[in-house]
Amino acid sequence: MKRGLLIVMWILVALAVVTALPFSASKTNDLGYYSLCSFAPWSSVALLFVAGLIWAIRSYLQTRT
Repeated sequence: MKRGLLIVMWILVALAVVTALPFSASKTNDLGYYSLCSFAPWSSVALLFVAGLIWAIRSYLQTRT
């Protein structure tokens, strides 16, 4: 289970980076450029927050066993 949480955490971090990358889109994001996600940087922050929560849960589970 701990390995699965680590994999999910790294996937979320990778998605946070990908959402902020420049990309041709129909709308600009809040930073003023075209990116893969028009909700950037807020989507990146949300993904990083969830990844941090998963990291904290994983750390807690490691201390329990």
